[in-house]
Parts: sequence; C-alpha cells; structure tokens
Amino acid sequence: MPKTERWGRPYPDTRDWGIYNELLTKRGEFYLSLDFVDQWDAQLAQMNAGKRGQPFQYPASFIEWMARIHVFLRMPYRQMEGFVRKLATFIPSLRAADYTTLFRRIKNLDLSLEVLPEILAEDVIIAADSTGIKVTNRGEWMREKWGARRGWIKVHLMIDVETNQALGLEITDESVQDDQLFIPLLDQTQQHCGEEHPVYRVLADGAYDRNELFNALEHRGIASGVKTRTDAATHSTGSPYRAECVRNRNRWGGYLRWALVVTYGMRWKAEGAFSTIKRILGEGVQATSREGMFRELRMKVNCYNRLIALAA
Repeated sequence: MPKTERWGRPYPDTRDWGIYNELLTKRGEFYLSLDFVDQWDAQLAQMNAGKRGQPFQYPASFIEWMARIHVFLRMPYRQMEGFVRKLATFIPSLRAADYTTLFRRIKNLDLSLEVLPEILAEDVIIAADSTGIKVTNRGEWMREKWGARRGWIKVHLMIDVETNQALGLEITDESVQDDQLFIPLLDQTQQHCGEEHPVYRVLADGAYDRNELFNALEHRGIASGVKTRTDAATHSTGSPYRAECVRNRNRWGGYLRWALVVTYGMRWKAEGAFSTIKRILGEGVQATSREGMFRELRMKVNCYNRLIALAA
C-alpha cells in the first residue's frame, strides 16, 4: 500500500503569505523596470565626458537592463533587438539598439559578483556547494542513442545562510573537484563580507574534507562545519584542527548530535539557491562558446542576488 502521509516531520510553514505574494509580484516589476530611461541623457553625458573616439550611444544602465532581459526571458540577441525596437514605439525617449551592439556591450559588462554587505549578519555563516548546469537542452535521448556527450558546467557557490546571498562564485567544467575551489571562494566571501561582517563558520559536505581546507579555516579563525568521514582519524595526520573536529564529533555522540551543534542542516541553503536559479533562470545555457557560457552563468547569479535584494 502506498503511503498517504508525508514522511518525516511536518514542515511548519510560518511564512506571511501576504508579504511573500507581494515579493513574488515585485519580481515582475523588476524584470521591466524602466527607471534608467529618465537618466538616459545624464548617464550618457557622464560616460562620454573626456572619451576619445566614437561616443557611447547607450548608457550602461540600459545595457545592464538588456542583459537581465536576456537572462530572465532567455531571449536571443536578435529577438532582443525586435523587443526593444517595439518597446521604443511606446516610450519615445527609449532608443533601440541593434543586436550586434547589444552583444558587444553585454560581453564587456563587469560581471563581478554583486553583493549587499549591509544586510549581512554580524557573524556570517556560509554554506558551500556546487551544482551541474547543462550545456544543451537536447535531452538525454541524444546521449543514449548516439553516445553524444557535451559534458557539464559546474557552478561553485558560497551562500550566506541568513540572507541567501551568493558571496563567492566560481565557474568551471565538470573535471574540477569541489575542494579545489574552496579557498578562492573563501577569499571572495571574506572580501565581500569585510571586517564588519566576519565569517564565523563554513558548512560543507564531505567533498570538502581535506586537511589543507581545515588548516585554512584554522588560520583564518573560522569554525568548521565540514562533514568528516565516519572513520576519520582522531589524531593529527596533517591537520590538528581537523583531528580536533573529529574528536568533538565523537565526544558529542556522533554525526546527528554534531550536525545539531554546528547547524549543519543549514547547508541546504546552498541547494535552495541552486534550485531557485534553475527554476527561475533555467537549467541550461543559451551560449555555445565556453566563454559565453561562463559569462551567462555569472549574469544569472548576479540576477539571483538582485532578486534576493528585493526581499531585504
């Protein structure tokens, strides 16, 4: 007989649905926010001041808006030209750009991770994880029938468990292991947090169970929430701090008690971020070149952070 009741403990849904529904509604406004139109001439004048050569015809805010349209609506560049051309007939101060200009300007955008440090907690807890992104939407039939294998792209993130912001981002192919990007991600995260919001603890699964990572956490004064192997040594084998963490886990009565103490369950916030990005922005990429795929994914993560900022 199939089970008719939900397994495990019931989920206590404590959301205020009025507030939550309003946040979802604001996302629609965010997609088509045309605030940049009022500042069009002023921004162009500032961008072209002292510029040599051909002046800019479109402000950076317009190009950033078109990049969001490209990512959110998954619209190819030629369709984007038609979209903004038709929109310009309703908004006289909006000037349409051709698709080659859009491609060139979006390609040269600064895609550094956009973070709002002012909404971070005093002691930041980070969840680290990675996920695979499909490079094609042709489906698994091609792989099974013809043995065609396009591989995957891996997105490595560090997520603030309090605000759900992405604080560290690295993009690689599928051959790069998670632990190899841990320290670069941690460097980015600490840079975004600054001295006002120090990183207190990092939560990560067993893929990050490496001596050098524990040594890096100890050197930086960050508590470990990294899951260690069940049979991990309790004496120093290259990392005294890792051995100390293993002894603490055993002293607390095993994995379940350790997970409660270090709030390891909050690591799901990283998986939740990946789920949000894939549901809203798509599980694959439109670009065909490696550079274009990486750039598109950076735009997606920045768009995700902008959505998180709406709820702040």
